[in-house]
Order: sequence, then C-alpha cells, then structure tokens
Amino acid sequence: MRLAIVLSYGAAAGMASAAPGEGMAPAANEAAPGEGATSSSRRAAPGKGATSSSSMASSREGVTSSAPASEPSEGVANDALARIIDRPHTVAELEAGIIALPNAPISPGQRGGDTPIVGRIGRGDATLQTGIHVLYRWSRHYAIGAGAVFAPSPTSDEQYGGLAALRRTHARSYFFLGMEGRYVPFHYKYFEAWVGVSAGGVIIADRFTTEAGSEVPAILGTRDVTIRTEGFALGVQGGGTYYLSENWLAGANLRGYHWILPDTRSCSVIGDCATLGGSVLVMELGLTIGYRLPL
Repeated sequence: MRLAIVLSYGAAAGMASAAPGEGMAPAANEAAPGEGATSSSRRAAPGKGATSSSSMASSREGVTSSAPASEPSEGVANDALARIIDRPHTVAELEAGIIALPNAPISPGQRGGDTPIVGRIGRGDATLQTGIHVLYRWSRHYAIGAGAVFAPSPTSDEQYGGLAALRRTHARSYFFLGMEGRYVPFHYKYFEAWVGVSAGGVIIADRFTTEAGSEVPAILGTRDVTIRTEGFALGVQGGGTYYLSENWLAGANLRGYHWILPDTRSCSVIGDCATLGGSVLVMELGLTIGYRLPL
C-alpha cells in the first residue's frame, strides 16, 4: 500500500517537472518574432538608403535653388515698380531736345535750322530746346503738372539785310509755359509708357540786329529790335520712363503742337515784321532726367 502511494507520488512529481519543460516550447517559439524583428530591421536597411537618397536629393535641390538667378524675375521687378508708383509722389524733370517747325523757316535763305549733332532738319526751322517739368502723380495711372521750355540758341540768318554794305542778322526764339496731363497705361518691370495732352501760352521773339554803323550811346538807340508774337498752344504727347532707382528716372518724349497765333503780324517802324502768324505746326523731341520725391 505504501509502495503504491510512493509510486503515485513519484509519477505526479515527474509530471509536474515535465510541465514547465513543455511550457518553454512556446518561449522558444516566441523568440521567432525576435528573429523576424531582426530580419525586419535588416530589411529596413534599404529604407535608410532611401532616406539618404532623399536627403541627397534635397541637398541637390537646395544647392540648385540657392544658385543666383541670371536676372531679376518679372514678378519681383513688377512688385518693385508697383511699390514706387502706387505711392503719391512728385517728379521734377529736366529736358533737352529739339524743336522743329517743318513749314516755317526763319527766312528764305535759312531753311532746316541748325541743331547740335543732327544739323539741319527738313525745310523749316529747327533748334536746340531745353526745359523743366514738375509733375504730381497721385496714382499709378494719372499725373498732372506744369512745364516750361525755351530755345537757348535760336537759329540765325546772317544775311537777312540782303546788302553787303548793310549787314543785318535775324534770329527767332521760342518760349512755352503751360499745363500738362499724363495717362500711364503700360507698366513692365522698371519701364512704363504714357500718353497725354498739353496746353498753354507761347511767345515767339523775332530779333533783328544791325551790325553796320558806328557805336552810339544806348540813350540814342540800340542796334537790335525785337518783335514779339504771343499765342496759344494745344498739343498731344507721348513718351516712356525707365526707373534707374527708387528716386532717379530717365525718359524720352515726343510732342506735337498746334500754335494759334494772330493773323496780323506786328512790324517795327523800319519795316521789320514778325515771321510767324496764323496756324503753325510744331514738333518736339526730348530726353529727360528726373528726380522722384515720395509724399
């Protein structure tokens, strides 16, 4: 009986010791996912290569984007111009150019005028012209202002008298003072183009000078006599402007005027008369340099 109990107890103990051994099998099996994880990590190694490749690509893109552009982009230039012209400002422009009267020579013996560099132009009169324009621009499209232009070196006819013994000269100068308005429809980068109208008063001075004879005191008379003719001027104009910087600008303009002068011409006591009257066609071409003052 005791022997049977002992054998039963031994068998039970053997079964109990065998149970943990059987339970370890799943533990060994559980190690398989570890191996899978290792394999997964090994398989993930190419992923690191992809990350490195993308990093290298990003670096290459960064290097490419950081390379300086060959010229400013159109958008940047347009934004810069908009920042300048959208703010109200004034502009003072100095002008130098040519004034031409295609159908009005100063005398039959002097046609085509006398201009620097170009020389004679057409069959009328042409000479150097300078002036100044002051403009107020309250928006990107509109500007108004005033201007004054004059001819500092008028064309001269040294054989006006017609006699060798009585040498006389004749010169004709011009002066304009008026208002102008401009409409600026075109803007591209740092350039803009405009059209406009102009109106004002014009003064023509015909100066006749006698070179012969002895000098006398001024109280007894002068060698020259000036006959002035006043009238109105109506015209159209167009031009372009290029912004050298935020404050400095350069440009060119072309104007066409219709001068309306008295039909009756004034004359001096010795018979020298004004050489212009009625309707006169005038063309002007000028180059300008200006300074912009923001308000």
